Amino acid sequence: MSVLLMQLAGPLQSWGASSRFSRRSTEAAPTKSGVIGLLAAALGRQRTDDLADLAALRFGVRADQRGVLLRDFQTAHHFVTGDAQPISDRYYLADAVFVAGVEGDAGLIDDLQAALRCPAFLPYLGRRSCPPARPVELRVDHEHTLEQALRDVPWQAASWHQRRRRHDQQIDLEILIEATPAEGGGDSLRDQPLSFDPLHRRYALRGVRRILVSVPNPAALPAHDPTSLLEGA
Repeated sequence: MSVLLMQLAGPLQSWGASSRFSRRSTEAAPTKSGVIGLLAAALGRQRTDDLADLAALRFGVRADQRGVLLRDFQTAHHFVTGDAQPISDRYYLADAVFVAGVEGDAGLIDDLQAALRCPAFLPYLGRRSCPPARPVELRVDHEHTLEQALRDVPWQAASWHQRRRRHDQQIDLEILIEATPAEGGGDSLRDQPLSFDPLHRRYALRGVRRILVSVPNPAALPAHDPTSLLEGA
């Protein structure tokens, strides 16, 4: 099995898993359905196309920069009648950075990497109003599991955010990874895509494990030992 790693960074992101009616919420991290939708779009697939091969990929995400929750509201008028439509509350993650990964057959992973480098449809971070600020494709790992690849990738937070943590040599980050049937899942999330057909959108529950990892901070100040001047005295 091989792993495709992606960096999901932008001014705004929104990853809804249970939004209904006029309230459009966001999860605290990218959803599997949102990332699979991004990959399907890069391949040029239509919403009514089969996505069984993409849905079967194992998914995981690491929160490198959690961002800030932002609330907005939108108004609209009917195109024909001009009647006002209900106000819609929409939630976003501002200035967030995530590393997402999918694990599967090497041939499919290589195809997805090529599609991200030259996508058929432009990628967006959960909603069309949320374009990425960096190239989405990060790298392919043919040697390690999804969990190990997410553990090993360098910290992808923005440079200004890394400098804010310059006094920390190591940074603790959370990984949310799809649980295998043998592992079970501590949490569950209804974001396993079954169909993206606008008339028959369907999602199933999947298990999620939470893992805490520590990565080096490339912007950290050199370690300071105030007693070093006394050596040899």
